[in-house]
Amino acid sequence: MAQALPPLARGRVLGAAGALALLLAGTAGGYGYHRDELYFRMLPPAWGHLDQPPLTPLLARSLAAVVDEPWALRLPAVVAACLTVVVVALVARELGGGAAAQGIAAWGAGFGVFPLAFGHVLLTASLDMLLWPVVVLCVVRAVRRSPAWWFAAGAVAGLALANKLLVLALLASLGVAILLVGPRHVLRSPWPWAGVLAVLVVGSPSLLYQALEGWPQLRMGQALGETNADEVRVLVLPFLALLLGPLLVPVWGAGLVALLRRPAWRELRFLPVALGLLVVLTVVMGTQPYYPLGLLLVLHGVGSVPVAEWAARGRVRRGLAIAAVALDGVVAAVVALPLVPLERLGGTPVPEVNQLAADQVGWERYAEQVRDVAVDAGADVVIASNYGEAGALDRYGSGGVPVVSGHNALAALTAPPPAADVVVVVGGQYGWTQRFFERCEVRDRLDNGLGVDNEEQGVPVAVCHDPLEPWDTLWPRLAHLD
Repeated sequence: MAQALPPLARGRVLGAAGALALLLAGTAGGYGYHRDELYFRMLPPAWGHLDQPPLTPLLARSLAAVVDEPWALRLPAVVAACLTVVVVALVARELGGGAAAQGIAAWGAGFGVFPLAFGHVLLTASLDMLLWPVVVLCVVRAVRRSPAWWFAAGAVAGLALANKLLVLALLASLGVAILLVGPRHVLRSPWPWAGVLAVLVVGSPSLLYQALEGWPQLRMGQALGETNADEVRVLVLPFLALLLGPLLVPVWGAGLVALLRRPAWRELRFLPVALGLLVVLTVVMGTQPYYPLGLLLVLHGVGSVPVAEWAARGRVRRGLAIAAVALDGVVAAVVALPLVPLERLGGTPVPEVNQLAADQVGWERYAEQVRDVAVDAGADVVIASNYGEAGALDRYGSGGVPVVSGHNALAALTAPPPAADVVVVVGGQYGWTQRFFERCEVRDRLDNGLGVDNEEQGVPVAVCHDPLEPWDTLWPRLAHLD
């Protein structure tokens, strides 16, 4: 039986959450929309999309219908980041951590590099950052306190399926880890299977959509793997040090060691094994290197307990612990948030180390360039190579010219008019689509005017005439997943 929990350190935990809320709210309007936000606000309400479960796009579109500005779309990300702070502090408390441990857990979790980045921009990862630690906390409580928590873990995981099917990788890692190192006796109870049932029931809309549509998320994952795998497989292990920041590696590292060495925590030894399995799955999938973040946040909460005990043994140690968390937070804020003035951003290394920052720059100017070319050419349609370009034109206007894209879900939601003869093609897809037209001419190249090198910078804006095939034949050939 687990011991009674120490009091919740409300001042330190809520202080960290409040400071994070102020910082994220104060910077939420910085730079501009991220490409994914421009995409999400376009997607209509649905049970699912070709590349996305429905939750994050539904939030973005609903908020954009009220206030179509970046800061409004980002409110769910801000809330998720602040709640994550509380959840990670509860992990430390669950393992006996007092006020000091809960403070380290809260401030480290809130002001790590990727928590700040995902709290600033509305991505599917923004909600996963909250939902995954909640699932793991429920599992920990199910093992240590009451088996009824298995049902709660399943219900939260089912909700997470509406955001991203990747939570199944977390569940698989936890389940296999328990089978490998225990405590296996928990699986003899009906409660874990009640948790599985909760996953299936709560997640049934997402699972049913996938089944009826032929599991498009598997095709999407395969496409991402083909594009990203070589880079991701090199970056996964270094990213473990970068997800929260290098100065916090000793904290979650202490959690890993303590889980393996402390007899009182023996029943939770599946957590380090689950992290290893999740890293292996991330390497195998080769899609994105940040997938272990949710589980790493839990291990940060665990590690806050031995680190607080270490820091309590002297004033110098306590100062070092505070300095490490504070310095990590300051560096993370500069890298992850729009603190560098926009006009100076291109002269700093921030866009190179933080792709999210680069992808928030230039959309209004890009849309203006495309609009000028389309209106001047008397275009019948604009074909955007990716959903960021399509989303920017949808948000900032295309001069009345229809905008379509074959990228991901937009391929099924948009299509050129059957009689379109004069076509503006924007972006990298132009290089191989020009052969489908009688003639093409590059009229401009996108330039954000800030020297920020992102995916759009320098790509062509071309005018093409007279497609060589009917659009109902040509359009499927322009569709692409990535």
